[in-house]
Amino acid sequence: MKYNQVKAMLAITKASLRSIFRSPSAVVFSFVFPFIFIIVFGFIGNGNGMQNFNVVLATNADTTNEIYASLKKAEGVKLIKYKDVVNLKKSQQKGAIAGIVNIIKDTTKEPLYTVTLQSTNSSNDKWPQLKTLLESKINEISNNKYLGRPTYAKFNFDYKKDITEIRQYKTIDFILPGQLGFSLLSSGVFGVAFSFFSMRNTMVLKRFFATPISKTFIVLGEGLSRVIFQMITAIVIIGAGYLFFDFTLIHGFVTFAEMLLLSFIGLVIFMGFGFTVSGLAKSESAIPPFANLITMPQFLLGGTFFSIDNFPKWLQPISKAMPLTHLNTAMRSIAFEGQNLWDIRAEIGILLLWAIVANFVATRVFKWE
Repeated sequence: MKYNQVKAMLAITKASLRSIFRSPSAVVFSFVFPFIFIIVFGFIGNGNGMQNFNVVLATNADTTNEIYASLKKAEGVKLIKYKDVVNLKKSQQKGAIAGIVNIIKDTTKEPLYTVTLQSTNSSNDKWPQLKTLLESKINEISNNKYLGRPTYAKFNFDYKKDITEIRQYKTIDFILPGQLGFSLLSSGVFGVAFSFFSMRNTMVLKRFFATPISKTFIVLGEGLSRVIFQMITAIVIIGAGYLFFDFTLIHGFVTFAEMLLLSFIGLVIFMGFGFTVSGLAKSESAIPPFANLITMPQFLLGGTFFSIDNFPKWLQPISKAMPLTHLNTAMRSIAFEGQNLWDIRAEIGILLLWAIVANFVATRVFKWE
């Protein structure tokens, strides 16, 4: 009777999956930590979690006046430009900018300058501060330098006309994909590294060699158990975010399925890292340093809590080189912006390239004994 490799692989998968669910560290890193962050940020409110006070200057704005000079020097204000209207609209939708400021010069009447502000309800946590800042700058210039003369500028603002109602980019829309990526990264690297090192150290792998099952199916069995566990984790995290915190799944089940596919691709990459760490580590105590060397930079710089646009310019290329950054970006583009898999093909291409590299390195350094 021919030995059934698939049946043996599924038996390994079942045993390994049971072991994962019984592991406190696996449950904590995959479920508990992400949920803690999701709950904390989910109850914070409807801000977008981004800290930069970004301001867009209208293309026809006058820049030869003291208001512009004062705004340019204002602490916490960053004047930014967009190459096209599409990217500007996306940033407005995400609440990434406080507002669009226009400074209009009219030499035929007093005051000489008129300042306007346009924003959206996605920036409700920002535009009131910008409005106050503009008013204070106008008053400061008028009182300090033009006292006794006609008012230097007037500020025109009408909430009903100048604040556009759009679909709001909530805290949870930014945080949840990052926490899902963190869960996949932690489980893929730490889970696989410790699991295979333990199996090698306790001679479990050596016992497998005494059976007819091939090495390929041993790896597939263990890998399949990790995939099943993390797909369950992804379903629970996305589902809880959608049901309890109003996480945006713009196209419903289709978006949900696309996020699961991205999760699978991410997990393949991170499991490759885990196999590499398992092969490089000489002892169990050596696994955390190796694993943290891979996970911590991505966790801190991969856009988990803050947009990488907030980082210094010299740091952004480093962030953009990390697979977790591209996974988080792809997740957010799918969930909130409504893009499909073809629209984010560049991100997927980079992730697939990382998957090839990570698993190629893993095959070179992985040890069975």
